[in-house]
Amino acid sequence: MNAPTPATLDSLTHPQAFSERHLGPDAQQMQHMLQTLGEDSLESLIDGTVPESIRLPAPLALPAGLSEAQVLETLKGMAAQNRVNKSYIGMGYYNTLVPNVILRNVLENPGWYTAYTPYQPEIAQGRLEALLNFQQMTMDLTGMDLANASLLDEATAAAEAMTLLKRANRSKSQRFVVADNLHPQTIDVVKTRAEFFGFEVVVGNPAELLAGEEAFGVLLQYPASTGAVEDIEPLIQLAHERKALVAVAADLLSLVLLKSPGEMGADVVFGSAQRFGVPMGFGGPHAAFFATRDSYKRSTAGRIIGQSIDANGAPALRMAMQTREQHIRREKATSNICTAQALLANMASFYAVYHGPVGLKRIAERVLRLTSILAQGIRASASLSLESDHWFDTLCVRVGEQQSAILARAYEQGVNLRPVGDDRLGISLDETTQAADIEQLWSILLGADHGLSVATLDASISAAAAAGIPAELRRRDPILTHPVFNRYHSETEMLRYLKRLENKDFSLAHGMIPLGSCTMKLNASVQMMPLSWPEFANIHPFAPRDQVGGYLQLIDQLEAMLVEITGYDKVSMQPNSGAQGEYAGLLAIRNYQQSIGEGHRDICLIPSSAHGTNPASAAMVAMKVVVVECDEQGNVDIDDLRAKAETHRENLSCLMITYPSTHGVFEEGVREICEIIHANGGQVYMDGANMNAQVGLSKPGLIGSDVSHLNLHKTFAIPHGGGGPGMGPIGVKSHLAPFLPNHVVSPIAGPRAEMGAISASPFGSASILTISWAYCALLGGEGLKRATEVAILNANYLTEQLSAHYPVLYRGRNQRVAHECIIDIRPLKERSGISEEDIAKRLMDFGFHAPTMSFPVPGTLMIEPTESESKVELDRFIEAMVTIRGEIARVESGEWSLEDNPLVRAPHTQADLVGDWDRAYSREQAVFPVPGLRESKFWPSSNRIDNVYGDRNFVCSCPSIDSYRD
Repeated sequence: MNAPTPATLDSLTHPQAFSERHLGPDAQQMQHMLQTLGEDSLESLIDGTVPESIRLPAPLALPAGLSEAQVLETLKGMAAQNRVNKSYIGMGYYNTLVPNVILRNVLENPGWYTAYTPYQPEIAQGRLEALLNFQQMTMDLTGMDLANASLLDEATAAAEAMTLLKRANRSKSQRFVVADNLHPQTIDVVKTRAEFFGFEVVVGNPAELLAGEEAFGVLLQYPASTGAVEDIEPLIQLAHERKALVAVAADLLSLVLLKSPGEMGADVVFGSAQRFGVPMGFGGPHAAFFATRDSYKRSTAGRIIGQSIDANGAPALRMAMQTREQHIRREKATSNICTAQALLANMASFYAVYHGPVGLKRIAERVLRLTSILAQGIRASASLSLESDHWFDTLCVRVGEQQSAILARAYEQGVNLRPVGDDRLGISLDETTQAADIEQLWSILLGADHGLSVATLDASISAAAAAGIPAELRRRDPILTHPVFNRYHSETEMLRYLKRLENKDFSLAHGMIPLGSCTMKLNASVQMMPLSWPEFANIHPFAPRDQVGGYLQLIDQLEAMLVEITGYDKVSMQPNSGAQGEYAGLLAIRNYQQSIGEGHRDICLIPSSAHGTNPASAAMVAMKVVVVECDEQGNVDIDDLRAKAETHRENLSCLMITYPSTHGVFEEGVREICEIIHANGGQVYMDGANMNAQVGLSKPGLIGSDVSHLNLHKTFAIPHGGGGPGMGPIGVKSHLAPFLPNHVVSPIAGPRAEMGAISASPFGSASILTISWAYCALLGGEGLKRATEVAILNANYLTEQLSAHYPVLYRGRNQRVAHECIIDIRPLKERSGISEEDIAKRLMDFGFHAPTMSFPVPGTLMIEPTESESKVELDRFIEAMVTIRGEIARVESGEWSLEDNPLVRAPHTQADLVGDWDRAYSREQAVFPVPGLRESKFWPSSNRIDNVYGDRNFVCSCPSIDSYRD
């Protein structure tokens, strides 16, 4: 017998080859699925599914995939190029101490970061409670009636505040007054947002500006960007007298000690929760807080968590109002926001829970005391002076011609200060500041022989001098009195609280989340690790560019990868959500058309199947939406498109289209669609929601589109975090590149200087770009293509297996689907009364999150398995759906009544098992409908939640103290 031929080194796959880890099915499983589909190979399936007209002529020109060890080594090399100076820049971004119990058990825990938006509240009670805590924290500190569950960042929250004030105010004025002491990036974003709404933004002294013509709103900062603590109550009163509403940008930690804007009469209060235990991360992700009056709740952007009851009358939480309320308005929407920053809002709320009111006050008082000591030392100098007599954590120091020399000394000592104009410096302290830091700052400002001592000044200055805050602006009302903020202060208690909430939530750690259009794929551990490295986590977004070489290299490399993947010429990383990407892309189109004398083009064609964000985004750039019909196969009706494009030829701005379609198929006529739009003078915006079916097989730029946003939290593996973070970079053709967003504080090479910012930081939520860089580097060109092919294989296998039991609504060529399918529940509902919601709730009993309900077609379920799920998991889902179909049949036959069956009474909890049982089906049928669940069972923590009760009894704060006593 001959000995086996020894393997060569090249023939041996590296044991850490990531493609094998990322893909769910192995080679044998793939072959079995292909046989089920009647295909000889994966290549034949793709050839029969993806139109030849859009296929790539050559493979992606990307390097081969790296091993996990190689990726970490490369990222460590980049991290080493970032210089982590001690930052005193401030401007809404601060060093913070992330409690380790939160760092390890939330930020680094897939049970928290792989969960989806809590649209199915029965299996999301943990994160809903954490978000409710965030709302209560915000309401307490701002003094307002109502808060949402976070927005994207402080600057975009300011833009949302502006549009809310306009919507809430009956004034016909288009004038919006902005105080000149706001953070400059906030003013930049507000100006950008205002342009196509037709608002006139005037920046200056609010008291003087209000003395002029009428305004619908006023925007103030408290404390000011330069640190001054001033009484804004007279300004608020003046604005109200002038029939203007007022929004206040506030610092969350300062509100622990300062009189709240709500008490002063503000109509909206917003800001960033970053300094509550979330790293700076070169700009994000961070949760913005947003609070307003109860009467404005229907105009509030974002999500609001509210209390309700479940089917048994027990208290339960749900999303009382969602961004979908904006999307229902479509082109009448004032906001296109569809994600929040849930993971980061959770971290901030846990920071408040862990420290409690006493701990937060201790942190705030310490920051104030250190700032006052620093101020007293500066006041002792003959050469320097302070711009304000009152402060919380920030001083603006008049340094005159010494500015350059002082900045140079600071950089030499590893310190970053903020230049203000050409003769002042801003210094912002935070909870990480130590006494030794104050003495170093004196040395930098005054010279090594300053002769000052923290201990001496601390003991000698009077309480009044040290206060910084005027007595009349000191907070007198209690904060965070709810029991949740006064119980979990030991690490043992906090750890158990976090685990108790985590156990109530379904995540990818438990099973498949087969949401169509949301692409809940593997968020690999290796991709997440760099988030906690200080060289990435502790960088200020406005740090000097020569200190952030590693970040810039990573961003440049990721852009180059995305340019190759998409076929575009330039990519902007600034949009920090998919909706922001849509907005930025449409802005680029409108600004380009204005530059060539075609600013009158304002018609946006949108297929009837489109995401709700599409018409909302179009409305934000003053476009008029014209709906294009779809045919019986779910494709864009090309004849209708051509007719409407020609009708509106003189004013056609663009088409917004998703590819593959929102209906889950590769439309054969997509190139013709793009040609029709271009022939009529328009641009093509391709929504990147379904890029997971394109990467490596086709490119938006090749197909004929001009701009796309890319959901990095979908196709490129950034986790959804229970409802955010996300990233939505946009790729554009060269003619649109000059019209990408720029940034007033940290200008970006390429875009025109006059292009405004659309997010607070120049590169959006930069720290999570490490995830998508790692995803692309791990897979390489071939791996990315194979991931797409397996996503298509998994979707078609699932479709084939389910089609014998449920009608599949749309298919493409050769009866294939793309990366998702839609099953039609409407015929079943007509015969049985069982709805798509009943099936969604019943799936929880089988250990699954529901597919996407009633989108894009009411009465349907849209299912996307992704490439990361194995055949074993797909078969488990198929078994659940087939079993559910059998249960529906028993309702159809009359064996079970419509009122008493396991579907309408789903989901079932552990409490159901021990309670009274008088039902037409057994306990075993309820909780163990298939044998495999006995080995591993996820228990919903709540029975079905009553949405009607929640709407009629709207409460968005933590349960009353009496309920805790009960």
